[in-house]
Amino acid sequence: MIPRYTRPEMASIWEPQTRFKIWFEIEAHAADALAELGVIPKEAAKTIWAKAKHATFDVARIDEIERETKHDVIAFLTHLAEIVGPEARFVHQGMTSSDVLDTCLNVQLTRAADLLISDLDKVLAALKKRAFEHKMTPTIGRSHGIHAEPVTFGLKMAYAYAEFSRARERLVAARKEVATCAISGAVGTFAQIDPRVEEHVAKAMGLEPEPISTQVIPRDRHAMYFATLGVIASSVERLAIEIRHLQRTEVLEAEEFFSEGQKGSSAMPHKRNPVLSENLTGLSRMVRAYAMPAMENVALWHERDISHSSAERMIGPDATVTLDFALMRLAGLIEKLLIYPANMQKNLDRLGGLVHSQRLLIALTQKGASREDAYKYVQRNAMPVWRGEGDFQTLLKKDPDVKKHLSDAEIEEQFDLGYHFKHVDTIFRRVFGES
Repeated sequence: MIPRYTRPEMASIWEPQTRFKIWFEIEAHAADALAELGVIPKEAAKTIWAKAKHATFDVARIDEIERETKHDVIAFLTHLAEIVGPEARFVHQGMTSSDVLDTCLNVQLTRAADLLISDLDKVLAALKKRAFEHKMTPTIGRSHGIHAEPVTFGLKMAYAYAEFSRARERLVAARKEVATCAISGAVGTFAQIDPRVEEHVAKAMGLEPEPISTQVIPRDRHAMYFATLGVIASSVERLAIEIRHLQRTEVLEAEEFFSEGQKGSSAMPHKRNPVLSENLTGLSRMVRAYAMPAMENVALWHERDISHSSAERMIGPDATVTLDFALMRLAGLIEKLLIYPANMQKNLDRLGGLVHSQRLLIALTQKGASREDAYKYVQRNAMPVWRGEGDFQTLLKKDPDVKKHLSDAEIEEQFDLGYHFKHVDTIFRRVFGES
């Protein structure tokens, strides 16, 4: 985790103290279940909770023990015994390290998902606000970076809203998929521990029992989780790139908020750069990168090897922390985005009406011209305008082939900007509902 791109609430999920607290809760809930089953004394289970429930675990001491034992869970259990005393001999009975590690990881991932879902809600709220604010603000739609036909800026925000709504649904599903618990022993057979212990721990930790585990919870669950984060990051980048393009000097239809005292360049005092959206592009690349090792972690030897372990120690915190930061940055960027309708109109007018070429094409075919001829008539009048050699409507009115089919009034009718926006309300209802 890089402090520059880390928010405290998400970071706290991955702190050692939090991890050890979760490890303890897993062990203590398991002890409760074992006590109810008569495997260990009930007083022992009560003592475990009483002695360690409010304890602050000594991370340095655990690290010291691990340097000798070369085993993190044993180091923790040894330290827990120092806190609990003799009753600690009833901790971890019939369990294996992965029962603790995997269940803990899934608790952390579900908590991280809850924060990310909240982040997405903030992004969605910002997008919805700006979409309705500029629902009918005309701007040029571009394909291949080239002027195509008119859209509205509200539609651009609505595109993103719909995409992030799907992102939210995927993350809710990924959270559900990863929210499982395994307390099944060395190779998942429950040979040394009753399945009812797993059921008890799962319920206590807000998880579902893993239907069948080996020594570990199957990693396809985690692969889907991190793949979902990667797809969300791609949506972040898509919107960030849109803003970067719109902020270019030659376009300047929208711009990141530039605060008082902010500097754009160490060399050029005039600069106002899209630094936030460029930063989001870079962060998105990293989140996507974490998806690949998660997918490679699915294929483990037999009932388990530890090739996944080192990767997960990095990608768990880093992917969630990075996406959390990116989503909150994106929400703020959209909330404060400066939008310039006058520049949008100026850019709409730059091509002298060429953005209405398809309407002319259709109108000519409806009046009897073949599509091939109609395309030829429209294109031969469009190309001079593209070169800055005239006005599209004027040239069309002078073209004898066009005039055979369309009157001046009918030509003028095809240049109505509002025609392009007649279904904006329909699109908004599809995206936002009837509200």
